[in-house]
Amino acid sequence: MNQHYFSESPEGEFRPREIETLLAGSPRSVLTAGGVFSPDGLDRGTAVLLRELPDPSQLEDAGPEGPILDIGCGWGPIALAAALEHPGREVWAVDVNERSRELTARNAARLELGNVRVAAPEEVPPGLAFAEIRSNPPIRVGKEVLHGILREWLPRLLPGGAAYLVVAKHLGADSLQRWIAAEFPELEVSRAARDKGFHVIEARAPRA
Repeated sequence: MNQHYFSESPEGEFRPREIETLLAGSPRSVLTAGGVFSPDGLDRGTAVLLRELPDPSQLEDAGPEGPILDIGCGWGPIALAAALEHPGREVWAVDVNERSRELTARNAARLELGNVRVAAPEEVPPGLAFAEIRSNPPIRVGKEVLHGILREWLPRLLPGGAAYLVVAKHLGADSLQRWIAAEFPELEVSRAARDKGFHVIEARAPRA
């Protein structure tokens, strides 16, 4: 298993560098570094997810208000975009990789985003539930670990809340969608979008 972003403490010197990227419709200056996922900028899967997330103003039922969770935040693009778009909502950026957490925290500070909470998975309050989960999940950790991650977080959706997961088709998007539907029969699971070889899986919790 490549240690570059699966490890809690990546090897090599921590050397943050500045890049320009597009988040929430505007160019932003952020920090990345080696030892985290996609250190050179916004990866294609995350770009697809951010582009294909539904516009709440266009939805008949926009779902509940409440915290947003980014699982496997890397240097923070999904969490940062969510915090920029929803300044009144708390956004949790979770990663096992301490370097990813450091970068996300620094980037939130650079962008003056006081609504971002950066944490290791075990640091998230156990009773906290989420209106949305947005993630480019770490598929390459293997099915057993990935399924464990989803078993931990998907049950923490608020009633009417939704998870949006972007997965490459060639890395098993269809099989993961089927697994989620079978493992969580209470969730309404569908393919929300397909673009450039990536699928966005939506898993929505029932209303109370």
